[in-house]
Amino acid sequence: MTRPALIGDIGGTNARLALVTPGAVDPHDIQSLPCADYDGPVSAIRDYLTRVGAIGARAPREACLAFACPVHGERVVMTNNHWAFTKTAVREALGLTLFKVINDFMAQALGVPHVTADQLVTVQAGEAAPHAARLVIGPGTGLGVAGVFPGRHAWIPLPTEGGHVTFAPTDEREQNLLRHFRNRYGRISVERLLCGQGLLDLYLAHCSLKGAPPRYATPAEVTEAAGSGDGVARDTLLRFLKILGDVSGDAALTLGARGGVYLCGGILPRLLDWLPESRFLEAFAAKGRMSAYTGNIPVQVVTAPWTGLLGAAEALHNEEVE
Repeated sequence: MTRPALIGDIGGTNARLALVTPGAVDPHDIQSLPCADYDGPVSAIRDYLTRVGAIGARAPREACLAFACPVHGERVVMTNNHWAFTKTAVREALGLTLFKVINDFMAQALGVPHVTADQLVTVQAGEAAPHAARLVIGPGTGLGVAGVFPGRHAWIPLPTEGGHVTFAPTDEREQNLLRHFRNRYGRISVERLLCGQGLLDLYLAHCSLKGAPPRYATPAEVTEAAGSGDGVARDTLLRFLKILGDVSGDAALTLGARGGVYLCGGILPRLLDWLPESRFLEAFAAKGRMSAYTGNIPVQVVTAPWTGLLGAAEALHNEEVE
């Protein structure tokens, strides 16, 4: 009996786990477990393997797990939940002969080449350069930024911590927002604004600047209110997308992402109808002397639900991923 391999995409809120047949990338037995219910990856994985019957002779001996945090050291401390562990302890506890740990947006980047065309929504058509880097960026619990490059034998991932670059306002409204947030937090990264909590914080900041009492307490409520005609919530959502356009365009310039920009994460697929109404594309392309460069880059929203799992499966035996 061929043992399956274990793959996972673990964010601040949920641990998405699956099995994959060696040599394939299509996940099966996918389950999403709340991270808050477990003290770390070992307990979550053991529960998952029991649920899907991958124990005993079917227990995986190979695994690739993607985490939403820096993973370059032996000890991994998650940024947006309470999990902390060493790679050796996890490998030994699960009896693994091959264990790879990668960043979650490295997994998104490696997964993008395996996403089918019907799971991509075009925002800007552009013209993809065949041998150029691709940018993968997306707000969720945090803001993930990574790249992928077509190597001679395999896709080469380009992991980054680009979500933590400094927020740069481009107009008077954003200057006011920056002052508001700086008084509260000090230095402001783009992730501070471009994530689920950031959307809510942007709404509260707009309320403060407009002298309006806040009416909503969650990002979902703000989004729903924007769709129902609430002016402050609408301004917030459109500003969120405009800032995302600024940041995505800057990241595309930094990476040289003429192969395309792929917008991932749990938030954007729910905002597809808002993108044409927003200034996202205007902000993405408005790069002065480089506006023609960014204006010709394809931009697409990835609607595939398990891109990170595809990437973890790709990484498992990808020689470019240690």
